[in-house]
Amino acid sequence: MSEVIASQKVAVIIPCYKVTKHILPLLEKIGSLVWRIYVVDDCCPEESGRLVQENCPDPRVVVLRNPVNLGVGGAVMTGFKQALADGADILVKIDGDGQMDPDLLPFFLKPLVTGQADYVKGNRFYNPADLTRMPLIRLILNAGVSFVNKLSSGYWNIFDPTNGYLAINAKVANLLPMDKIAKRYFFESDMLFRLNLIKAVVVDIPMTAVYANESSNLKLRSQFIPFIFGHIKNTVKRIFYNYYLRDLTAGSVELLLGLFLFSFGFIFGLAKWIEGAETAATASSGTVMLAALPVILGLQFLLSFVNNDIASVPYEPIQGKI
Repeated sequence: MSEVIASQKVAVIIPCYKVTKHILPLLEKIGSLVWRIYVVDDCCPEESGRLVQENCPDPRVVVLRNPVNLGVGGAVMTGFKQALADGADILVKIDGDGQMDPDLLPFFLKPLVTGQADYVKGNRFYNPADLTRMPLIRLILNAGVSFVNKLSSGYWNIFDPTNGYLAINAKVANLLPMDKIAKRYFFESDMLFRLNLIKAVVVDIPMTAVYANESSNLKLRSQFIPFIFGHIKNTVKRIFYNYYLRDLTAGSVELLLGLFLFSFGFIFGLAKWIEGAETAATASSGTVMLAALPVILGLQFLLSFVNNDIASVPYEPIQGKI
């Protein structure tokens, strides 16, 4: 397998922002399977790019600079575009803070070179023992975001969507609208949404993240609202594109009926409850049934839609069709 991987031009993209303590040791760990390494200085105040140029003799390393800070997603897209222009076959993104082990690269590359997947990402939730080493706040937030992402991306078979250790086939990457992908910390989730629209196959790879004394640039409070709105927007867009614009399926009908019946029953029941509270009148059994039955039927239709959506997860890689 190593010979097959070695025949591919594997490009590693490392976005850099305030990671000068970790970037040089990380570069030393990247093995010979990698064809080129793109270090993207995202207008780093610590001048990560200059540090690498002056202290890293590895001829594979190319330093790219963003004149303004674009965020981690913008930095990754800068690296992706240059790697594609240079003729890379596979693009791998690794963070510059040392949390992602370059020794795992063969595991990320194998599904791509064997044609089993179009996009591979890490999953820190496979091994229960690893979860005890993850900071509690990250554990809780990642679990919640993972569930929401299943609905917004359509990939019900994956977990840990914000994991930044990822690899993608270059042909598939060329199909993505890189200028539209979220520029900051929502970019991993937005990538999954874009990949679902082109029916790419996504595979999880078990991994262990290394948490030391590095400080995260992610500010949870400032990113919470953009994450929520990003997922809502992507959910609406994905469902509209896949179930009403491109095709009409049983799921399309189930969703409309489910929303209508549930909304009608809920609003009607709420109105009658308020009316009864004001007049102290007891609702008749017919009124109760008229409110409850649409809610129950609506939930059944919505659950059927979710079941259809789960069955629609892409399982046939598109890289061989491009």
